[in-house]
Parts: sequence; structure tokens; C-alpha cells
Amino acid sequence: MLKIVVHLFFGIFLLSSFVLFTPHVTSATEEYAKQTGQACAVCHLDPGGGGELTAAGKTFADSRQARTEKPEKELFFKGFRLVIGYLHFVTAIFWFGTILYVHLILKPAYAVGGLPRGEVRVGIISMIVMGVTGSILTFYRVNSFDMLIHTRFGILLLIKIGLYLVMVLSALYVVTVIGPRLKAKRKEMSPIDAEGGLSLEELGACDGKDGRPAYFAFEGKIYDATQSKLWKQGVHMGRHNAGIDLTEALKLAPHGIEKVTTLTAIGELVVSGPRKAPLHERVFFFMAHMNLTIVFMIILILALWRWG
Repeated sequence: MLKIVVHLFFGIFLLSSFVLFTPHVTSATEEYAKQTGQACAVCHLDPGGGGELTAAGKTFADSRQARTEKPEKELFFKGFRLVIGYLHFVTAIFWFGTILYVHLILKPAYAVGGLPRGEVRVGIISMIVMGVTGSILTFYRVNSFDMLIHTRFGILLLIKIGLYLVMVLSALYVVTVIGPRLKAKRKEMSPIDAEGGLSLEELGACDGKDGRPAYFAFEGKIYDATQSKLWKQGVHMGRHNAGIDLTEALKLAPHGIEKVTTLTAIGELVVSGPRKAPLHERVFFFMAHMNLTIVFMIILILALWRWG
């Protein structure tokens, strides 16, 4: 699985490099400026060139297109670009929405005992789709390397690509290095009797996996969900994991707290003094917050493209 993921990301990198450094013909050129001596702002809403066209730019593009391409062919490519662009944005919304939900609602601490498979799967698939569709859209949008480094659109695109690659590399590191360490640490811990209370670290050993009991904390109490059909393998509704304090997460659940309190309370959550987290945990938290920051930066770039 890991080799497949690495090969896929390497393929995306090669495809992106090919797109960025291979010149190709598009309907948007500097031909009009060369012919008339007019500035880029005559054809583009962005004074630096690129992006949405003005009325004059659309007229010139249509006349040039009529001379060089068949309408049927152009209609096909417009439809193809629309589908790819739609898929690109839907994937971005799904991926970024997952990141925001995990970081702002569940909090990154819920994954310190091991990365949930669902989030890992969503992240990997989203990054692959974003890389492929982004490369295709760039191929149709960017007609030269010079456009990337001398126009406002191109510079913002390069920044966006760089942020995306940072997220990809950090995800690979988390999945291949940090994830196994977090999982190994949880396996080393044996199930603990909750009588007398459990600390958060001890609670982490009761995640419902590999025959371990499924305990979780809610409002200072430890509840046993081991026998509950709604907590198979220590996961509730595919999003809430046993072994952590779910007080804030379950307050946002569609059901009331009575669904929680029907389970057996077997002890109290013991609040211990602060401990220094191991290096891999600190790196995990840093990358989690870094990716959240990158999401907001990419959204800012999209806003600058449209309204800046």
C-alpha cells in the first residue's frame, strides 16, 4: 500500500512538472498585445494578465478561435475542462472540510493513539485527485513558463502548488513515519482496570481494537462501550473513536447526552499534571496545525484570484 501511494505521488509530481515546463497552444495569447501595443488590462480583468477576459478580450479570443479550431472540438474541450474543474473543486471542498472538521471540532489529540483509517483514506485519495485534476487545469490555463513567473495569476498559482506539495510531503511523513509510531505506542499499553479512575494516557489503551475494551470519557466520567453495537472496533458512526475524551465532540452529536449516559459509567477521568509529549507526537501536532494554516492560505489565494 505504501509503495503504491509513493508511486502515485511521484507520478503526480512528474505530470505537474511536464505541464509546467512544456509549452502548449491555448486560445489565450499575447498576440493581441503584440499586434496593437495595448496593455494586458485591455483583454484581462487582471492588469497583470491571465484570468477572466474583458469584453474586448473575449471578442479577440472568439475571432482567433474561429480561425484555428472547429466549434465542435472546442465545445468538447470546454466541457472536459468544466468537468475536471468541477471535480477539482468538489475534492478540495471535501478534503478541506475534513481537515477543518478534524482540527476545529474533533481536535488533533483524538488521533495521537493512531491515525484513523477513514481520515487517512480521504486524505490520500483527495491529494491524488487534486494533483491530477490540477495538472490538467494548469495545462489548459498556463501557456508558458514565462506566464508563471511574470503574471499575478502565475505567481499565485506557483504559491498554491508549493503549498499543496508541502501538504503532500507532510502527509507522507505522517502516514509512513509518525503513524506507525503512534500505533505502536498504543499496542504497547495493556488494557487497564478503570476502577479508581484513568488518566488520558491510560484511557488511550482502551480503544476497542485488537480485543481491548472500548472506553471513552465524557464530562469527567469513563464509559464502557465495549459491548455496544454502535461502537464496533471502538468507532462510533465512523467518526468518534474510543480511548479519548469525547466531551466536546459528543456535545455536537445529533442525539442528546442520554444516548451516552445509558452506557455504564465505570470510573472517573483523572486529570494528571502536564507531561512532555514525545518528539513524534509534537511533530504530529505541528504538522496538523501547519496543514490547517495552509488550508486557509489556499482559500486566500482563491479569493485573490476571484476578488483581489
